[in-house]
Amino acid sequence: MMKDLSVVIITLNEERNIGRCIESVAGLAKEVVVVDSLSTDRTKEIAESLGARVVEQLFLGHIEQKNFAIEQASHEIILSLDADEALGAELKASIEEALNRFEHDGYTMNRLTNFCGKWIRHGGWYPDTKLRLFRKGQGAWTGTNPHDRYEMSLGRKAGKLNGDLLHYSFYSEEEHLAQIQKFSAISSKAKYAEGVRSNRPKILIKTAAKFIKAYVIKLGFLDGYYGWVIAKNSAFATYLRYRKLLELQSEKA
Repeated sequence: MMKDLSVVIITLNEERNIGRCIESVAGLAKEVVVVDSLSTDRTKEIAESLGARVVEQLFLGHIEQKNFAIEQASHEIILSLDADEALGAELKASIEEALNRFEHDGYTMNRLTNFCGKWIRHGGWYPDTKLRLFRKGQGAWTGTNPHDRYEMSLGRKAGKLNGDLLHYSFYSEEEHLAQIQKFSAISSKAKYAEGVRSNRPKILIKTAAKFIKAYVIKLGFLDGYYGWVIAKNSAFATYLRYRKLLELQSEKA
């Protein structure tokens, strides 16, 4: 007998993506819970029109918001998705099969990212394995905001699902750069709180290393023009993160 599944999604102004996300779990989800950070667009309207239950909650931080979303779910088995993600056909079938047995406490899956209309398979962006299907209470979202990750509790076992979680990340290069500006500020503050410190040589070395790793070592060049863009932007993100950390150090001195 297939176990009841709660799908939880956090949102903020995701009218462009939320419909695709919810529609991709049709036939699997017993309920869809959308935790919305007071969107000003049609996110709530679209989600409710597709049968989702919307819970409004001021943004607590990526990690905190996702843990809050789990608490809103009615069922033991949770699938946690971002609004810009959707289940591929093979992954959906694999999840359905897992729900009939659920032999593990959680399941990982590969995430395939679409960047400006191109599926990216190199540069460290694939397989980008994520743990998104799990029993409630057997782990928690952790990491350093804004980079969250789900971790199983000590001793809990995770299996692996077939198929890809489709991630529709950025529709333009400008969107990517805007997120880099936003996330670098959050990340630099988190690193400062963790005791990480920056200096000019470190900024240069980290930036160069990031580009070389993404474009050369991780074969980003095989993704063509957008492989170059991703490597360049990733290096810029590293530069901003450590530069803002240095600025923060100066302010606190």
